[in-house]
This record gives sequence, C-alpha cells and structure tokens, in this order.
Amino acid sequence: MRASLTNRLPIILALSCLATACLGPGAGGPRQAVAQTGSPRPNVLWIYLEDVSGWFSCYGEKLIETPHIDRLAASGTRFTRFYTSAAVCSATRSAVMLGAMQTTFGVHHHRSSRNNAVGTKHDGVGMIHLPEGVVPLPQWCRRHGIHTFNDGRIKDDFNFVFRFEDFYDVCPNEKGWGPAHTLAGDCWRGRQPGQPFFGQVQLAGGKYGLLRNTEKPPRAVDRAAVPVPPYYPDIPEVREEIGYHYDCLVETDEQVGEIVAALERDGLAESTVVILFSDHGYGMHRHKQFLYEGGIHMPLIVAGPGIPQGLVRDDLVSSIDIAPTTLGILGLPIPKHMEGRDLFVPGHVPRNHVVAARDRCDYTIERIRAIVTKKYKYLRNYLTDRPYMQPSYKDPWPVSMRLREMMKNGEMNDVQKIFFGDSKPAEELYDLENDPHEIVNLVGNPAHAAELERHRKILADWIVATGDKGQNPEDDAGLIQVLYEWRDKCVNPEYERLRGLVEPVAKPVK
Repeated sequence: MRASLTNRLPIILALSCLATACLGPGAGGPRQAVAQTGSPRPNVLWIYLEDVSGWFSCYGEKLIETPHIDRLAASGTRFTRFYTSAAVCSATRSAVMLGAMQTTFGVHHHRSSRNNAVGTKHDGVGMIHLPEGVVPLPQWCRRHGIHTFNDGRIKDDFNFVFRFEDFYDVCPNEKGWGPAHTLAGDCWRGRQPGQPFFGQVQLAGGKYGLLRNTEKPPRAVDRAAVPVPPYYPDIPEVREEIGYHYDCLVETDEQVGEIVAALERDGLAESTVVILFSDHGYGMHRHKQFLYEGGIHMPLIVAGPGIPQGLVRDDLVSSIDIAPTTLGILGLPIPKHMEGRDLFVPGHVPRNHVVAARDRCDYTIERIRAIVTKKYKYLRNYLTDRPYMQPSYKDPWPVSMRLREMMKNGEMNDVQKIFFGDSKPAEELYDLENDPHEIVNLVGNPAHAAELERHRKILADWIVATGDKGQNPEDDAGLIQVLYEWRDKCVNPEYERLRGLVEPVAKPVK
C-alpha cells in the first residue's frame, strides 16, 4: 500500500474545508502538493455504470468472476458502504453533478425539466434553472482549465437546464452507451500540453442489451444457479431477470478492462485516477427506484496516483461525495454549494449517516426518504395511501405481469407480501447487520425504540437543514410536462385537475 496521498496546496485545502464544513481527523493521509513534486496534476476518469448492482467478485460474489474490476480494486481503494442519493438515474446523476442532494435544488423528480410540450401552449413550462452561482461539476472544471469529455452522451440525464457546449470539450454525437471514443483515445487527445482532463465513460451495465445493437449479452450464468432473495417468489421469470443481470456484469467487466487498457496504451495509467461507480441498482422491483439496499447500496472503486492500494474502507459514503472528491484530486477549489465531502482529503471526517430520497419516477408519484447509519436503515413513507407496486413503466415486462398475477391470486407468502401487498407502513426500521434483506420491520419493537427516535430526528434535522424541496408537491408546470409525455398512464390523483389542460397531438398524415 502506498504510504500517503498527495498533499494539496494550502489555499486549495482551505477552500475545500470551507466549502464542505466537515473536515477533521479521519481516513486518508497527507498529499504531496503538485508544486512540491513538480509532477503534473492527475487526470480523473469516471467509469459510470448504469443500473449495476455490485455483484463483483472483489465484493464477495462467487457465481461470476470480474477480473478486470477486481484488479482495479486491488490497485486502489474499494468502498463497501457507498450509497447513491436516489435509486433512479436522473435524480442520482443530477445530485452527483451538483455535489449536493437533488432535493436541495428541486431536481429530485425523475426526468423533470423535460420539454415534452413542444408546439403547444405549454411549450417550455416547468423548466428548472439552477440558482445563480450553482455550477455543475463539468462546467466548474472547464472554468479552471480542465479538459472535459463524456463518452456516452445520452446519460447526461440531468433534471435541470444545461448546455453541452458549457460542459464538455468533447462530447460524441452518438446516442447510447459505450467506450468507443475513449478506446480510440479521441476523447483525451487534442488537449493542450500538460492539460489535465476530467472525463466520463458511460457503460450500459444492467442495460447492456441496448448497447452494440445486441438484444441481450451472451448468456454466462445458469438460471438454476442464481440466488433468489426471500422477498421474491422463486419463479422462472425472476430467475431470468437475476441471471440476465449477472450476464450484463460479465460484459461490463470486459469493457472496464478495455478502458484501462486504453489508458495504458496511451501512457495515461500512471497519471489518471479512475473512479468506478453505479448510479443505482438493477432494474428489478424493490431494487431500482426504491431505497432498500438493492436500490442504493452500490459499488465504488477509486484507483490511481495518490490513492491507497489494496485498501478497503467501510465508512459511510454518499454519491454526492464524488464531485468534491474529483475536485480534490484535480487540485481545484470546491464550490460552496456542494454538500458532499472529499473522501481523500487529510483529516476527512467519516459520515455518521447518509440520506437517500425517492420522488416521482416517470408518471408514478411517490415520496420516500431513507436514513442509513452504521447498523440501521430508517425509511419514511409519506404516501401511505398507495402500495409500493403502483403502476409503473415496468408493468409490460413479463416478470411484472407474472408478479401481478401472483398478487391477484394470493400466491405470495408473508415475506413477499411486505413489498407486493396492498399497503405500506408510514415508517420502517431495519437492522442491516442482522437483517440484510430488510424484512423484519422494527418499528413498534420496544427494544429498538431509542434507535427509531434517533433516526426520526436525523431525518427531521436534515429536512430543515437542507430545505428538502420534496416536502412540497410537484408544481403544475412540472406535472403538465409529465402528462404530455405519458398521457393515460398518469393515473395518480394529482393529475386529474390538470388533465383537461393538455392539448391533443394531431396524428401524422400517412
């Protein structure tokens, strides 16, 4: 293991401490300042995984092997308690780019700030502009002389108005995921001599079938061998979904190996810090879009110059920490609006809790908050008049249809009905150490009453401190844009008084 991290220039460290207001004794070690070593500042490359649960062998998975990701972890630091701020892409990615919770800036509803009403009287309503002075990470990097790129443009999935030309020096025009331009080196070539880069490569991960025009990844796992969690019925449709995700991870591992090889080919491996992480869990029910462990407890690996090798950290980390950590590695000041923490700054203070939020996803209106501490998870369900299994975009899937059929026919057992039943409680409290599947709700258990009160207070204090904008319903302009996109699928009562305002769209002439 490397004995130390690189020290920062005093002014940069001071700005970081001021901006995060959370630094003190903790993990990490002194970094050597660039000015002292005479070496150029490192580059930062994100390998950003879509819909990927961390079933990698370096995290203890036995059913598949992920040698490329394992080697990356062995050469750097692997985090075991990394949580995303949401369980859906646009909310998580918005928060990651701002280094702050999506609820702080009102960008918490999935796929909000989308103009679906072009050509109507509602054209352009509901667009969300960030407050003056709140600058997203790529734009901040460019302002400070960093070359920026994004290979996989479609996943600039942000719930606020922005311009690609403000964010990136290189942004390939093709839609979709994949490292094609990164593998060719097109993204980092053309920089000024000595100019560091901040780049992103978006990998399809759990959506691998959308990449390379393939319907599905090669089958790598026997469906009979996959583990089925107790909250799912053990049926072929569920086994297929789980097995498919394993197949995707094998292909994702190969892509990670290709990206690292491209860095090595171009002589960048020794000067580039790679940050590999996922936006949320895989697409199955109770995972993606929900705040259970399968939705928000994700992999995070950081490797490269100045990063301890072979280290495993079990401190609580939030996805809003990625941006300030990136800026710290690049030696840049951290904007005051960022709520995240630099994970490698000298004197880093580990978190005692992380927060996650669920709000509207597509047309499904929901509001849930989660507090994760070292041992427990607390969930606050605000819309208890609605089951977990509201109508959603997943309904046409074969597994969804089979699950709903089983629900209708009373074929679920008591454990499965916790999620697939007709109601949900206002509060949930789970002992993650002894109940990793989050099945035994401890609310009402006198032995855990003190922990319940503690977690209630953490949530209440956080709502006040950050001004959680999800405490208020989404405004009419935002809901009208949802109606223009989803029309009759919008069945929640909040849409009813607005439905008549949406203009019909003329059918195209054949």
